Amino acid sequence: MNTRCTDGELAEGSGSAGTAEPVERPRRQGAVVRAALVLMALFVCAATPSRTQPAAGDALILITLDGARIEEMFGGLDAEVLRSTLSGSQRLEEHPAYRRFHAATAEERRARLMPFFWTELMTRHGSIAGNRRLNSVVTLANTHRFSYPGYSEILVGEAHDGIIKSNDRVQNPHRTLLEELRAHLRLPAAGVAAFGSWEVFNEIVEHTPGAVTVNAGYEAFDDPDPAVRELSRLQFETPTPWNSVRHDIYTFEFAMAHLRTARPRVLYLALGETDDWAHDGRYDRVLDSFARTDAYLRRLWTWLQSEPDYRDRTHLLITTDHGRGRTPADWRHHGAKVDGAQDVWMAFVSPRWTARGEWRDHPPLSTSQAAATMASWMGLDWTARRPGAGAPIRPH
Repeated sequence: MNTRCTDGELAEGSGSAGTAEPVERPRRQGAVVRAALVLMALFVCAATPSRTQPAAGDALILITLDGARIEEMFGGLDAEVLRSTLSGSQRLEEHPAYRRFHAATAEERRARLMPFFWTELMTRHGSIAGNRRLNSVVTLANTHRFSYPGYSEILVGEAHDGIIKSNDRVQNPHRTLLEELRAHLRLPAAGVAAFGSWEVFNEIVEHTPGAVTVNAGYEAFDDPDPAVRELSRLQFETPTPWNSVRHDIYTFEFAMAHLRTARPRVLYLALGETDDWAHDGRYDRVLDSFARTDAYLRRLWTWLQSEPDYRDRTHLLITTDHGRGRTPADWRHHGAKVDGAQDVWMAFVSPRWTARGEWRDHPPLSTSQAAATMASWMGLDWTARRPGAGAPIRPH
C-alpha cells in the first residue's frame, strides 16, 4: 500500500503518503456510531437469502490479506513481537491483546486469532500450505517482496521483476486472470468484480481499464440498498491514517453487496489492514485485523452456503502478497532485503478437492501457481495461454 516498501527499502508507517487530513473528534465519533448502526442493519439483511436470479456454473472467490505473515497464520499471537511494542512500564501479561489471544500452543493461539478459519473452514472444507514446521513451503516467485509485484504475480502467474518494480499507480502491463475469465466465461463486466482497500487495485487487477468491475480505495459505491449507500458515504468520514487505504470493513461490505445484487461468477476481495498497521508498529491492531478478517470469512461462507447457486460450487483461494521479517527487530518490514518476506501461504477451498487441514512434506509451491490453479477450477488452461506461468496446484 502507500506505506509499503519498495525494492530494498524498509518501509515505515509514516511513509511518503503522509497522514489523512484531521477530522474533528465529535464529527468522527458520530460517523463511527452511524457506521456501526448501518453495519448492524446490513448484517441482519445479509442473513436473509437473496431472491435474485441465480448464476450458472461454478464461481470463484480470491481473497488476499496484505502482508499477513506465516507466523501469525500458523502460530497466532507472537508474544515476543508484542513484547517489543510495549513501553517500559507495560507488562506483557496485562496487555489486552495478550489476554485475548495468548494460549499455550501454536495451534491454540491461531484458533483464538482466527477461530472460524481454523476450526471450521480448514477442518471441514479446505486445506492450507505454508507451515514450514510441517515441511510445507510456499514462496514468492518475484524478488521484490512488496505489494504490486506480489499481487500481479497472483493474478498473472508470473513474476515480472524488470517491469513491475514499484507500487506506483500504473496500469498492469499484462492481461490478468480476471480479464481472461470474463472473456472465457462470456460474462458482463459486473460478472467479474474486484474490491480492494488499497486504491492501486484500480490499476493492478486489469490491463484494460473498465474490463471488470473495480472498487478500490476511497471510492463511492452505488447500490440499490440505502444502507449500503450510507456506508459508501461514511467511508469518507471515517478515514484511516493512510491516504490511499480505506478500512477493510467498507471493502468487505461493498463486496458482499455486489454478491447479493450482481451475482458475479468471479470475485476478488483484497483486504489491507494486516499490512498497514504492521508498518505503523501497531501489532495489537494487526492481531485485531486478523480477527476481523476471520469474522468476514465466517459471514461470507455462511452466505455462500445459504445460496443454492453458490453452495457447493464456489472455489476459494486465500493468500497474501508477501511475508515480512521474522523477528521483533524486522517484523514491520518487507522487501528484497528482508529475510522472511519471501515466505507466504495459500489456503484452498474447492468442491473438487477432498484435502483437509494442513499440507505437509510436499514439493515447494509458489504464488505464481495461484492463477493457473484458479483458472483450472473454472475450466481454463492458464499455462496454455501463458507458458511461463506456474503450473496449477494439485491436491496433496
